[in-house]
Amino acid sequence: QVQLVESGGGLVQAGGSLRLSCAASRGTFSMYLMGWFRQAPGKEREFVAAIGWYSNTYYTDSVKGRFTISRDNAKDTVYLQMNTLKPEDTAVYYCAASRTMSMATMMENYPYWGQGTQVTVSS
Repeated sequence: QVQLVESGGGLVQAGGSLRLSCAASRGTFSMYLMGWFRQAPGKEREFVAAIGWYSNTYYTDSVKGRFTISRDNAKDTVYLQMNTLKPEDTAVYYCAASRTMSMATMMENYPYWGQGTQVTVSS
């Protein structure tokens, strides 16, 4: 089964940028729907963005125009470019994978998860 490792989190001031990476192994990466979720303290984990087999993308409304998800199938890696960061973006960000071809935003559709990376945006 696929294994996922996130990197790229850190502390950034409001208005700044970060790029998260998620490296996959032990799977046919190009045939996975890849998603990013986040969980803020005291809140439920929520969908952020996803990218499908054909690089079709979908975003939650709060990050549209600020975040960009992309994938490099040659490197088995998915990225989340985060611009114009806000304090409310502070969370642990998780990479997730699913064999489904259809776009999915629910956690239950993703069987495979990384360990998460912390993003903290200071005001």
